[in-house]
Amino acid sequence: MVDDYSFEYVFPAIKGVQAKQEYYISMCPIRLLPRMFLFDEADIPAEMRAQRRLNANRIPEMKRYILDNLDTYVFSAITASIDGEVHFQPYTEAENRMGILRISMDATFVINDGQHRRAAIEEALKENPDFANETIAVVFFVDADLKRCQQMFSDLNRYAIRPSKSLGILYDYRDDFSLLTKEIIARSDFFKNVVEMEKSSLSPRSRKLFTLSALYSATKALLKNVEGDGESLVELGVKFWESIANQLKEWKLVNENRLSSGEVRGDYIHSHSIALHALGIAGNALIKNHPKRWQTKLKKLSSIDWARSNSSVWEGRTLVGGMIHKASNNVVLTSNYIKTNLGLDLTPEELKAEKAFLKGHNGN
Repeated sequence: MVDDYSFEYVFPAIKGVQAKQEYYISMCPIRLLPRMFLFDEADIPAEMRAQRRLNANRIPEMKRYILDNLDTYVFSAITASIDGEVHFQPYTEAENRMGILRISMDATFVINDGQHRRAAIEEALKENPDFANETIAVVFFVDADLKRCQQMFSDLNRYAIRPSKSLGILYDYRDDFSLLTKEIIARSDFFKNVVEMEKSSLSPRSRKLFTLSALYSATKALLKNVEGDGESLVELGVKFWESIANQLKEWKLVNENRLSSGEVRGDYIHSHSIALHALGIAGNALIKNHPKRWQTKLKKLSSIDWARSNSSVWEGRTLVGGMIHKASNNVVLTSNYIKTNLGLDLTPEELKAEKAFLKGHNGN
């Protein structure tokens, strides 16, 4: 809250100590963030700033996250340094860690961590001020000069590691395709033991054949613009991927513990994320063009030579120099080959990519 009579910001706060220096934790009304916490947007060299330059491209997505989830959004604390007069008044002598933090209105604040959250909140308030009286936690550090602020920024971000894409999908209950993919895996007898749910890459010794992130991308491509409710789409997804498994004997051998997943990933391309994505794209076209016969047409997959050693087919499409290469163009070229083998027509964009590939492949 703001005490206009004393010309101070007045916050209930808890005092703590880190590195022999006092700091304070308080709750700040969201409506105050745009007025109190300013970030440095001046066009000055990086060595003179206390934080990274604001990435405006991140703000609309973060704003939409708030507005679409006003009952469930979550933001972690903002960390700020105070340059100005600060006084902490304990509630009692016996309990001197809790009290009132008084900050002069002449003080300036530098956000060490959370500038994008603050900017997104400001934009969200413009569209919907209904949550203006909600609060966000703020950690205040006092008397930090530029050098200290820069070091704090470095330290706060030093060990920040984004969770793997698979783990993000596993814990995401807002994304419809995340929910669909997880339900398909749960209902599929084939997928239950061969999907790595946490990591987004597989070690050579992993007993898993696929990652959740790879199946998510493939299932998203498979069900794109396919009509149906959640239940029917889950049933379709289970039926499709199990039909694929019935055509690829190596998948079945891994599921039956008769072949190691490492051998399959090393010798074949069909269990890698690029092939799964390409199968999803081809499956989407197959289901839309042959809604009654798509399972029968999938049988043609068993006639494809999926071996990495089949360089005449996969080099330049799926492989570059013998290594899996999942650029967007490689996904298109891989799905082109699958679609052609399934008797499906290519879209104009796919035809363009195919002609360019064949021209380069043939040296013309």
